[in-house]
Amino acid sequence: MADKSLDIEAIRARYRQERERRLTPAGTDQYRFAEGELAGLDADPYAPPPAPRAALDEELDLLAIGAGLGGLQLGAELRRKRIDNFRILDVAADFGGTWYWNRYPGLRCDVESYIYLPFLEETGYMPTERYVRGSEIFAYCQLLGRHFGLYDRALFQTAITGMRWDDDAARWVVTTDRGDTFRARFVTTQSGIFSRPQFPGIAGIEHFKGKMFHSARWDYAYTGGNGDGGLDRLADKRVGLIGTGATALQVVPELARDAAHLTIFQRTPTAVGVRDNGPTDPAWFASLPPGWQREREITFNQIANGEKVDCPIDDGWSRFFNRLIAAVEALPEDQRTAEAIGAAQEAADFAYNEIVRARVDDEVSDPEKAALLKAWYRTLCKRPGFSDDYLPACNRDNVDIVDVSGGVDRISEDAVIVNGRSYPVDCLIFCTGFELGTTWAHQAGYDVIGRDGRRLSEKWDQGLVTYHGLFSHGFPNIFFMGLTQTGTTVNVPHMLREQIDHLTYIVRRCLDEGLTRVEATREAEQGWQQQIAAVNEARRPFQEACTPGYFNAEGKAEDRRSAIGSGMYFPSTAFFRMWEEWRAAGRFEGLDVS
Repeated sequence: MADKSLDIEAIRARYRQERERRLTPAGTDQYRFAEGELAGLDADPYAPPPAPRAALDEELDLLAIGAGLGGLQLGAELRRKRIDNFRILDVAADFGGTWYWNRYPGLRCDVESYIYLPFLEETGYMPTERYVRGSEIFAYCQLLGRHFGLYDRALFQTAITGMRWDDDAARWVVTTDRGDTFRARFVTTQSGIFSRPQFPGIAGIEHFKGKMFHSARWDYAYTGGNGDGGLDRLADKRVGLIGTGATALQVVPELARDAAHLTIFQRTPTAVGVRDNGPTDPAWFASLPPGWQREREITFNQIANGEKVDCPIDDGWSRFFNRLIAAVEALPEDQRTAEAIGAAQEAADFAYNEIVRARVDDEVSDPEKAALLKAWYRTLCKRPGFSDDYLPACNRDNVDIVDVSGGVDRISEDAVIVNGRSYPVDCLIFCTGFELGTTWAHQAGYDVIGRDGRRLSEKWDQGLVTYHGLFSHGFPNIFFMGLTQTGTTVNVPHMLREQIDHLTYIVRRCLDEGLTRVEATREAEQGWQQQIAAVNEARRPFQEACTPGYFNAEGKAEDRRSAIGSGMYFPSTAFFRMWEEWRAAGRFEGLDVS
């Protein structure tokens, strides 16, 4: 039931006001990357230069690009389906993907490890905590590589330099910077969504003389310590932190504890929900019945998509989504129009955020700091944050928060200048996220040349054009994994697993039946684009009302260049059921096969 005490119009007005303060005409083009004068800021700090190896020249059934949790789950499923002639390529030096690159202090998963870490039943592994540290996730990725025998099929520190379709041979010819040439029947590509760092386009950033690095390339040689903290080399350092998203929630407590002084430059505060972490109970874990993980994973996704189910997970995510579900259930059935449902969910969202903002007042004693730390936007405008340590850390005397909602003037050789005031710093750490707002080809770092010489960068220059996200007409035998135009989940490994189940079904059938080409028909692709456009249109008012972020192309929801901007299908529960029915029918609907 809606909270009658809420002033809906006043909250809407405040949300609009806060949004407009943060808008910039540049949108996602405000960011810079590790290129030009910033070249080298994306270098791997965790591994030595690659050791020389002989170039490979191989015929493959499948080439998988990306060795994160997507590549690991794909490799495991290929083994299960007896497809052993494959390679996994990655520019990193090990398995892990997101969890290889991100090793900053305080890092944890924000979804329960019991559903985030795949194959727990198969490996017999028990996560030490409900939300395990990043170091444990990285180690588990390595365990998966060993468990499924994937290391002997992996090539690390290897980057794609070219990918061209050979129509006569019905093969993708893929070259790498190590001199390799692969002729693959099929290619899967998921070039990472949380791996390529982006930096703010602040004037003078390249002239800073102190230490400067991105959170996804943490420099422990400078800070000391490790992922568990203990940053002892910052004891006499003035640290500046730019960016206050989910990463900062985890980094700030560690920096506040160990740095002489920490200045947080905040454009937009993150709504900070309760974390509720704790050690795993071995007796409970041992009591779980066979098939528990898959069931728990599906149930969590049902709640995230607004379906009323009994859920064994009592966390910040499910508590929020259950509020939205309850708000809809409170409406009489004959009054559940789209407009009425939207209004009920909006009011429930407003009420939830009143609680989140009240928590700031409870935990932050300085009224000025507390005011800066309150988030004024709908919950799903950004990925929600959860922490029990962040707000108390902001209480510390050695922590200052500077409002940069109107932008930073410039960065000098030794300071950040905001509204004419200089804030001296010895070190700048950027928690400014990852390259998510650019085109697919720019993020991937390579182009794909399909039938008749068509470049993917040209076809997708204004956004993805796919059938079911995985396929694109003119580009046979290649599957585009990740945040494409498919069903999307809060728990990203679940989304990847659904994609893997679908594409490996297709690959296995092609190999068994001697089929050489699989390609989306033009008609199927056009039909899917119409469906995605309808979803985009339905979500447009919400996105346009959101504070700037990567979900709405930094406030320019009409910018469809990126995979996220190109649209995702909602609800993902319906999307995954549709795929199950597609496979059960066995007709390759929407695909040309030959």
